[in-house]
Amino acid sequence: MIPQVPPLDDRSQLIREHMPLVELLVERMVPQVPSFMSRDDMTSAAMVGLIDAANRFDEAKGVKFRTFAEYRIRGAILDEMRKLDWFSRSLREKQNRLTQTMLRLERQLGRSPEEDEMAEAMDMTLDEYHDLLGQVSHLGCVSLHQTLDHTEEGRNFLDNLEDHGGPTPLELIENQELTQLIADLLEELTEKERLVIALYYYEELTQKEIAEVIQVSEGRVSQLHSQALLKLRVKLLNAELYDE
Repeated sequence: MIPQVPPLDDRSQLIREHMPLVELLVERMVPQVPSFMSRDDMTSAAMVGLIDAANRFDEAKGVKFRTFAEYRIRGAILDEMRKLDWFSRSLREKQNRLTQTMLRLERQLGRSPEEDEMAEAMDMTLDEYHDLLGQVSHLGCVSLHQTLDHTEEGRNFLDNLEDHGGPTPLELIENQELTQLIADLLEELTEKERLVIALYYYEELTQKEIAEVIQVSEGRVSQLHSQALLKLRVKLLNAELYDE
């Protein structure tokens, strides 16, 4: 079927109406990008994503434009990061080492490993392990917005926990089991990890605000966020539902 691309005037209207979404998503993604990527870099990439969304949007697919645009904007920002070569080989290796260590311990223990168990398995002190989590978190290596598949709509962790006005008939059956799985996995996180996820993704608090709420440092919030999402990723790998 040929996509029903909106007429030029409609596309221009979509772009104008959703300009605030660009600013919102840039603000939300600032903690996930390296310091050398400026807000101007992010905003420029986000605008490319918004324009691309307007050009590709097909109302017949039953997806709201705002939802579709969010994927395109986030993807454009992430693509710009890759162009800037922000994800160095060294940090890729660290991310992979974290994932593989947690994956191995998860299978050995039959549960998510504690931080001290991860540190011991990686031959690190607890402080060194926390520092590594902080490095990974600043790079945005894992996020609830990270896609679970490679479809145009790009389902992610968060989509399976939020109600965007109801799924399309095709998505209803496809997402049901995954939604339940992710809900179950969230229950396996520690209380503080679940709280960080809830405050960051649902209440949309900043790391500084979350730190004040749970009375820890901003750095600790970053570590908890990174470890929580790493656990989710590993559990999905174990369930063979995550396609790297």
